[in-house]
Amino acid sequence: MSVLGTSGRGRLTSAAYERLREGILRGDIPVGSVLGEKGLAAEFQMSRTPVREALRLLLKEGLLEVGPRRQLVVRGFTAEHRAEIVEVREAVEGVAIRHACQVMSVDDFDHLRLLLLRQRRAANEGREDDFIDLDEAFHLRIAEGAKLPIVRDILGQLRGFVRVMRLGARRHPRHLRQVLAEHEAIVNALERRDIDAALAALAAHLHTTEYELGD
Repeated sequence: MSVLGTSGRGRLTSAAYERLREGILRGDIPVGSVLGEKGLAAEFQMSRTPVREALRLLLKEGLLEVGPRRQLVVRGFTAEHRAEIVEVREAVEGVAIRHACQVMSVDDFDHLRLLLLRQRRAANEGREDDFIDLDEAFHLRIAEGAKLPIVRDILGQLRGFVRVMRLGARRHPRHLRQVLAEHEAIVNALERRDIDAALAALAAHLHTTEYELGD
């Protein structure tokens, strides 16, 4: 998700937003943390206005929620939220899959294969954070290759939720290998322009490792 703005204040808002969002997704700012614009402005060495706007964007995105005393708090996600996100992602990514089967180019497929290669290397070297970053890049790249920028933005928001839900979970190397196999099945079906097979591979992925690994 990008923050638009070419003015000085717009750049400061973007910098504050990216720093806060990254901190939330990495777990450096834990679920339940209270975020106040005054303290953050001092920490970031900027005025309160861009920090306030960055917090507003994160609230709109769903990574923050309003707490008991009107404070902004890093949001947590329940099992019910997880089930809802799976259902929404399957519907939205299904749109991307259908379009991708029709319009993705050879260069797009090569990019997906490169992501899989880099993901396999990260798994073999035990770089789990990099593996998850590449996992996100893989799914977003399908929407990009499908020429669906709105779908890509929606998926970017949903992936943020997934990152927060996964915080603290450690995965066995066999789980990472299973994710790779599922990604490869999706790419194979896309390259064959087989919509039914690609949708089936996506559903298997979302209803097995993609969310079960967060448990």
